[in-house]
Amino acid sequence: MIKSWEHVGISVRSLEASMRFYCGLLGLERVGEIERFEGPLYEKIMGLQGASGRVALLKSADVQIELFEFASPPARVADSRRPVCDHGITHFAIKVADIQSAYAGLRAAGVPFHCEPLDMGGIWATYGRDPDGNVFELVELPR
Repeated sequence: MIKSWEHVGISVRSLEASMRFYCGLLGLERVGEIERFEGPLYEKIMGLQGASGRVALLKSADVQIELFEFASPPARVADSRRPVCDHGITHFAIKVADIQSAYAGLRAAGVPFHCEPLDMGGIWATYGRDPDGNVFELVELPR
């Protein structure tokens, strides 16, 4: 049934701050221009009366991230320290070639991590947080 994964959508406080993180630090590329969204189609698909704001699409080699900055309705601020045991999407993983180097570069840029990269039985991994507290995993798979 599933052909492939297309994109992940993330609601953010600031498109600019999130693009600095995802493009500047993680190396994704913006696809096209930042667009405005509003109107009945967005209200219907999102299930939000008066849905409006701005959206940016970012890509890597094999996945896209859609960042939404809502003007309306007002967003509830999520707990930026939300534990990964809470129900809902807990994290997304980013495959890297050299986790120690990626971790060191992100830490130097001020990105918070739960811990240093750990050897999980041949797979190296660590969890970090984006500017809104969303958890991402850096993972280095065995060669």
